[in-house]
Amino acid sequence: MPGSHIVSSEGIYSGRLLRLELLQVEGPDGRRREREVVRHPGAVAFVPLLEEDGQQKVILVRQYRVPLDKEILEIPAGTLEEGESPLECAKRELSEETGYRARRWEKLAEFYTSPGFCDERLHLYLACELEPLGGNHPDEGEFLQIEKIPLEELERRLKDGKLADAKTLIGLSLILCDNNKIKSL
Repeated sequence: MPGSHIVSSEGIYSGRLLRLELLQVEGPDGRRREREVVRHPGAVAFVPLLEEDGQQKVILVRQYRVPLDKEILEIPAGTLEEGESPLECAKRELSEETGYRARRWEKLAEFYTSPGFCDERLHLYLACELEPLGGNHPDEGEFLQIEKIPLEELERRLKDGKLADAKTLIGLSLILCDNNKIKSL
């Protein structure tokens, strides 16, 4: 709201990836309120578009997500390392998670994943003209199952509500809604 501003910040927790801060925020009415905020270094996600068997397919990864206590299907993604550009991170993550590299990258969007409590900014790309590298090599403790799904099936899954990850919904919607983008690839 216009006129609101942060008065003070207290670090509550600092972990390997995230920091939690307790903020004092003064609103336009002059009252102060506490807000808990998660600080995140930023991340990338990408839609890896593969031409295989005469079909356009997207490579998705199925993995267990601890906060949900279940496996979900999503586009590959990863956290930015210190000093790493978003595109460098996307290229590294594509190789690690899928075992491919892309000859072409296109930036689709940048957005805040959940600005009500977190400052994570996600950089979203389309990765095309994929070439296999001979297998994926995920980070230690990261267990991924790769699934190559035709675009038509993904469109059905989007409409059926079978995909529930926000970055995946946004990435697939952007490429599926822009038929000219797909046709030009």
